[in-house]
Amino acid sequence: MGNKENKEVHGKAKKPVSEADKEVLENIMEELEKEAEEKEEKAAEETASEENVTEAEAETSEETKKEKKDPLKEKIDELNDKVMRQMAEFENFRKRTDKEKAQMFEQGQANVLEKLLPVVDNFERGLAAVPEADKDGAFADGMNKIYKQLMKQLEDLGVTPIEAVGKEFDPNLHNAVMQVESEEFESGMVAQELQKGYMFHETVLRHSMVGVSQ
Repeated sequence: MGNKENKEVHGKAKKPVSEADKEVLENIMEELEKEAEEKEEKAAEETASEENVTEAEAETSEETKKEKKDPLKEKIDELNDKVMRQMAEFENFRKRTDKEKAQMFEQGQANVLEKLLPVVDNFERGLAAVPEADKDGAFADGMNKIYKQLMKQLEDLGVTPIEAVGKEFDPNLHNAVMQVESEEFESGMVAQELQKGYMFHETVLRHSMVGVSQ
């Protein structure tokens, strides 16, 4: 009896697997393999991404360190900055010097021209003193031509007479030495010009000496 039961049990254990069971097992194995492959691919992608990020960060950090720690580049930049500053300072100095030279030259011109004004005054007094009968004479004509030539040269240099008679008194242009009664001009107007004034460009070379209407 015992041997018979053992044989039966042993016979059941060796019963072959059916085709349906094999197919189910194969499907399960395929799914497991597929899932394992997906996990491996995902892990590989994550690892590669982390490596790329790490490499990029490392490169950026290396470049930053290189830029910060490059003493030669820093020295060159520092020297360039100094050169540019010195060039700008020199340009400002040159402009300031040119302006000062121009002002000094103009002031020198003004001093010389101012010394010529009494000569002009004497010419005008001399021409005014010529008798009416002699004004058409050769001497008076020659003196008049010299006077006009002198005034033309002064005008070319920037010297122009200041208008006075008939103008409102301006202390910036006129020097009032007396008050006069005048029916022709209103109060505060220049009625007489005792000495002609002159401008040199935009500067008063000599104020006009005038009499102002009361």
